[in-house]
Amino acid sequence: MCKIICITNRKLCRRSFPEQLKNITAARPDMVILREKDMSEKEYSELAEKSAEICKGYGVPFAVNSFWKTAAMLGIKRVHLPLHLLREMTPEEKAQFDIIGTSCHSKDDAIEAESLGAGYIIAGHIFETDCKKGLAGRGLGFLEEVKECVDIPVYAIGGISPENAADCIRTGADGICLMSGFMQAEDVSAYMENLKNNINRKEK
Repeated sequence: MCKIICITNRKLCRRSFPEQLKNITAARPDMVILREKDMSEKEYSELAEKSAEICKGYGVPFAVNSFWKTAAMLGIKRVHLPLHLLREMTPEEKAQFDIIGTSCHSKDDAIEAESLGAGYIIAGHIFETDCKKGLAGRGLGFLEEVKECVDIPVYAIGGISPENAADCIRTGADGICLMSGFMQAEDVSAYMENLKNNINRKEK
């Protein structure tokens, strides 16, 4: 079954971030990754603690991005790391977490991530996206190549929408990651329903 993952960016929200996060978690994505790359670790820690509580209230898995020491301090068992941070962690540091995911931009990245103990990979960017203006997407062929070279789940990211999500799943992705769609949706439940319906319709 396709996993649907929310990647946060509070600056894209049209309402307060906590309010939007409550709406998102009420729609039951399979995981929320608190990205917020512009924050200091102290600022991030405060937001992570509040965000984790919101997700817990709706039974939605929550992951800390990059700041794994903050995750360990808060008792959060899921982290998503850039590959260079995963390389630097000791086996003892990794053992603090139930799931460690990482972002990959090549087949070599993916193979290395799996060898380092990653539990899943986010591969991208697949389609052109405002987050990486001017950079062409790597395309579905790239997604297929990454999927074929590892045995762990691969999630697609970058320009994913209700209109193209099923293309990623048909290509072999185990799930999809969305940022702006979730952050900007006025009615998150309707957005999620539309996303799932489009995936199911095109998968048949």
